Formats: sequence, structure tokens, C-alpha cells
Amino acid sequence: LQAMSDDEQDWLALRPQEPSPSQCCGSGCKPCIYDVYEKELAQWERAKAMRDKSLLMGKKEESNNSELNPDTFTAFSVSSVEQLTEDTYQYRFELPGNSSLRLSLGQHIVLRGVMNGLEVQRAYTPISPRNAEGYFEVLIKCYEAGLMSQYIKTWKRGDVVFWRGPFGGFPYEPNKHGELLMLASGTGLAPMIPILQSITDDEEDETFVTLVGCFPTFDKIYLKPLLQDLSRYWNIRIFYVLSQETSLEKLPQSYQENSYTGHLDEDLMKTIINSCRRKPFVLICGSSAFNEDMSRYLKTAGIEENSCFIF
Repeated sequence: LQAMSDDEQDWLALRPQEPSPSQCCGSGCKPCIYDVYEKELAQWERAKAMRDKSLLMGKKEESNNSELNPDTFTAFSVSSVEQLTEDTYQYRFELPGNSSLRLSLGQHIVLRGVMNGLEVQRAYTPISPRNAEGYFEVLIKCYEAGLMSQYIKTWKRGDVVFWRGPFGGFPYEPNKHGELLMLASGTGLAPMIPILQSITDDEEDETFVTLVGCFPTFDKIYLKPLLQDLSRYWNIRIFYVLSQETSLEKLPQSYQENSYTGHLDEDLMKTIINSCRRKPFVLICGSSAFNEDMSRYLKTAGIEENSCFIF
């Protein structure tokens, strides 16, 4: 068998590596990491056929210019870490000067982490206002056994991490829907926050909003001060469904009348929909099991599929 020539080995070393399944965040990003790989592979094949390595010079895996980009990962540095509950953190990242991420409402960005030599990618939705200048913030729940969580838990101020995006998003238009019903489980609250803030920041936007946040206990409700501020607006109502609380008596008075114990089930869904001032357009964000359950309950309550959006 003829030994591979040095030139062949050089070319092989330059061949882009196919992503492993763990590197795909599963959020339907365009371009997906596999799309990026296909593009780079085609570029490599073209360069190899023409024996011209300079054609690969444009290949940039990472960028340091702090401009978010869907094709390449950009470095951002952690400026603060705040623990919200035992397993949930709010991270703030620096943006150069007074720049902003310029995301559309509810768009997510993809984080790349490397743990034990394995590369993992996950999608998160920034919770900072869209017009926030010089920073953006992300709400992240860390899981005991999660590879990405183990990586995230090591972050401290000044660390550099890599993001790409933006992707997805809900095409929100002021006053398009009479009422939005937001169903959020845990960190599913994240894409709802920028939409809520854009409504309260716009005096011309008279959309009613009913937000239903599902959490295990009162202590595990995220961003309480922010939610309390938002609920003071005339067109915003916020309900909490607490699956592990047995009684509401221990809750502060201001939470008792708008909280429920147990799960957001079919009956409670009907009660909430009946209390809406107009027929709602529904936004859903949570685990896949939560999203499926909510879709089913909504159907039973007479809400059509084209009146729902799942993040």
C-alpha cells in the first residue's frame, strides 16, 4: 500500500471535522452547525481540487470583533454572575462601547462549550431589553449531570465564552393581537421578557398580556422584582402556578390572589382563557413535554393551532 504523501496528509489535516450530535442544539437554527460544516466542506473540496490552500484563508471559526454572527462564534466576556435560585443564574456579557445585540423579539443565540474534550452547543434567549447598550443578559438553569451546565458553572467574571446567532424569534407587531397569553415553564420565561418589555415601553401598544409562569415553589420564581414591576402596568396580568406548594397561605399577600397550587392542567387553562379580555394569541415556552401538554389543553379549550407560537 502506498504511503500517504505529506501533501495528502496536509490536506487531510485541513479537512473540516463533521460535527457530533452533541454539538447541535436542536433548535432548528439557520444555519445549523451542520449547514456550516457542509459549506466549509465544499470550500475545502474546491480548494483541494485546485490545490490552492489560500482558498481556505477565509475560513473563520471564531471572531473577536464582538459582532454577533450566525455563521461563526464570537467571543464575549462575562461581566457579572448572579445566582437567582439554587440552580439558576443570570449572566451578563459585555458588548463593546454602547453597541447592542439588535435581536428581534424572542430570538435565541447559541452557546458553545467544551467539557472533557466534548463540544456541546445549546440555545438560550437573552432576557435583557432589546435596546440594552453595552451588555446583554442570559438566564440559565444548570443541571447536575449536564455537560454544558458543568462548563457554565465554571464561569467567573472576565471569562471569555463563544456565542453565535441570532436565530428564530417571534415576529411580534404592536397591536396585532388583542391579547397575548404567555405560558412559560421555568427558564421558558426568557423569550417572554423582551416581548413584555417592548409592550410596556411602547405607549402606543395597547396589547393585553396574561403571563402564566409555572415554577415548583414560590422561592424558585425567577426575576420576581422585574415581574412585579411589569404586573403594575394596566394591560399586564401575571399568574403563577406552583407545582410543589401545598398552600398559598405562606405566600406574601401580593402573590396570593394570582397564584395557584398544582399543575397548569386542562381545567385551569380553561379558567385562565375564560378570564382573558379578548381571544388570545398564545406563546408557549418550556420543556418539550410542557409544550405538548399546553398545545393539547389549548386545542381542547378551542384555541386553533394557527393562534399559537412555540419557542
